[in-house]
Amino acid sequence: MGPAIKNGVNGAGSQGGNELFDSLRLELRRGCLVLAVLAQLRAEHYGYTLRKSLAEAGLEIEESTLYPLLRRLESQGLLTSEWREEEKRNKRFYRLSVEGERILALLLAEWTGINDSLGRIVRGETEQVTESIAEER
Repeated sequence: MGPAIKNGVNGAGSQGGNELFDSLRLELRRGCLVLAVLAQLRAEHYGYTLRKSLAEAGLEIEESTLYPLLRRLESQGLLTSEWREEEKRNKRFYRLSVEGERILALLLAEWTGINDSLGRIVRGETEQVTESIAEER
């Protein structure tokens, strides 16, 4: 794990900077986790295998976050679930519903647009576009 980030700069600032970073990081992750869970559930999983597949892809999620998220997504009609016995244990298997597939496609299109725009913003390309527009006038 890398050095702690305080007030946006490694090692600078006060403890309050860590709290702010942690809060903003959680806010950023929240939407990403929904998208990741929906995308992974294009194929059926039960909780443990879903957590494992997300972790293998580099996105760790705690059980205390995953299971409430799964229940919420199911109550919103985006997932279906079914209890089945596997390896002599009852497990709840989740999968995208038809509505979940539709919403996932819309969210992925939105994500792609945001990601493309954010990439341009972070790289400073918007300043170049603004400057060229100003020069044209």
